[in-house]
Amino acid sequence: MKRLLLTAAFLGAMNASVMAIELPPEIAKRGSIKVALVPNYPPMEFRDPATNALSGFDVELGEAIGRKLGVKIEWQETSFAEFMPSIATGRADAILSGFTDYASRHETATFVDYLRSGPRFFVQQSRAAEFKEAVALCGKKVGASRRTMFPAQITAWSEKNCGSNPIQFVGTDGSADARTQLRQGRIDAAVQGDETLPYIMDQEPGTYVPVGQTLAQQFTGIALPVKEKVLQQAMLEAVDALIADGTYKTLLAKWKLSDNAIEKATINAGQ
Repeated sequence: MKRLLLTAAFLGAMNASVMAIELPPEIAKRGSIKVALVPNYPPMEFRDPATNALSGFDVELGEAIGRKLGVKIEWQETSFAEFMPSIATGRADAILSGFTDYASRHETATFVDYLRSGPRFFVQQSRAAEFKEAVALCGKKVGASRRTMFPAQITAWSEKNCGSNPIQFVGTDGSADARTQLRQGRIDAAVQGDETLPYIMDQEPGTYVPVGQTLAQQFTGIALPVKEKVLQQAMLEAVDALIADGTYKTLLAKWKLSDNAIEKATINAGQ
């Protein structure tokens, strides 16, 4: 009897990590979820320079979601431009790649939001004394990835705060290019998601310093096909389960994202 009880307890513990969450039949049969990402946005997703293996918060979160759902995560590298087409055509089941939930994207994708975020100014630490407040950036050159909503958000902030001395926006080929131009002195400041700055500052100590607060409050989410209601619910329940069991908190701390935590997953909370 004692052996039977121990066996039952062991099996119960084994099954606790795999939740009885309904999945779409084709995914359940396949035993995997195809997830698109672009691994160039540390600490969210990137390739480890030492091993070339996929790494980052999103990668570990995705693997944890897979374990909760009892399926494998098939990572599919793509380009930012192919994100929406990939889920519209079925090449991917989901996008988990530091992807911001904007209302303008809701016609094509439904987002399960798992992180707070927002664009933020930063400058070289050597020039920090020049930019103690964000308004000191009025009239200056500010760079950010042209593939994001940052250009529009910078323009909106400039119109509200700079009057007749607007920020001179410089489009860049991603956040890494913006940082390169900043170090080279070609721009005075840069903007990228505040969820990435602590990690970047830790990797390049003494190089950058944030200026002001975030320009807007946003949510980062898992993008899913609008019609896939079952998969949306499964992802929502899996994220909430990771929040409840402490896995989410542990991953946030590991990747210096604790300030970006949410208390509960949401659907399409982006504006």
